[in-house]
Amino acid sequence: MAVINRRWLPLNALRAFEAVGRQLSFTGGAQLLHVSQSALSRHVASLEDLLGRPLLERKPSGLALTPAGAALLPAVRKSFDRLEEVMNDIMQEEAGHQRRLRVHMPPSFLHQVALPILGDFRREFPDILIDVSSSLGTGLPPTEVDVAVVYDRPQGGDTVRDLLWTVRGSPVCAPAVAVQAADLALPDFLARQELLHVKVPGQPIGTHWTHFARAHGFSLDVTRGMAFETVTLAVQYAMAGQGVVLADMDMFAADIAAGRLVAPYDAVAEDGYGYYLALHPEDLGDPAISVFRTWMITRLGRGGRKAS
Repeated sequence: MAVINRRWLPLNALRAFEAVGRQLSFTGGAQLLHVSQSALSRHVASLEDLLGRPLLERKPSGLALTPAGAALLPAVRKSFDRLEEVMNDIMQEEAGHQRRLRVHMPPSFLHQVALPILGDFRREFPDILIDVSSSLGTGLPPTEVDVAVVYDRPQGGDTVRDLLWTVRGSPVCAPAVAVQAADLALPDFLARQELLHVKVPGQPIGTHWTHFARAHGFSLDVTRGMAFETVTLAVQYAMAGQGVVLADMDMFAADIAAGRLVAPYDAVAEDGYGYYLALHPEDLGDPAISVFRTWMITRLGRGGRKAS
């Protein structure tokens, strides 16, 4: 069996396959590359002949990737994206422009932890422009980025992950609500309050409260209360004087110190979730990514507990 060598990489065929695979349409791919549909089809066919297996399957509903196509497309897309980005960076640096680093962060981490310190990074490294994006969910974001902070449990995979922040949840509420905790045991206090939940994709609404109660040896009805997309929204609702939320003690340390939030009980639980800095192994040698990674780890520490 012949082995693919980079000297013989069919770049035009790979570019054609990437365009068709992205659009799942020969017509759409041809429009994307401004070439004829027949030329695009010939390039994809030549790539399939080289690999000895089909990459695309025609179905009544349209084109679909075969297993081989689904394996090849992300690698081709990332390779072209990376080439495009590096070449643009070189051109921009030559023109005196800043290096743009695409960073993704979950909303609560961005608001509570990153925003207060990203300015310090810019002052220390003014030649690196941070392009920040944010979306809900666990794990890696759906869009292409250079480096991402992800909310997740420990797991393997094909990315490098550095633990930045282990979440330690404790019940917090507004001062007026905390007064009601006087002379009440923790289970009794929670049974009388509205529970505020934070949604976790793929998990039941009450997953955090269930783990917390189990960790402290009591049962809790987690079917009641309100659910929010982010812990920041849930905490803001709690600070308005409504309900109790499980929040990370360090992420919201400033609100607790200012008296806007109160933790009426010395009860903390870790359910395995944390914030990780994730990047692809092949990007470890990128100077801007390396600088940002080192700075974040140093600033927050492995499993670090303070944001400032």
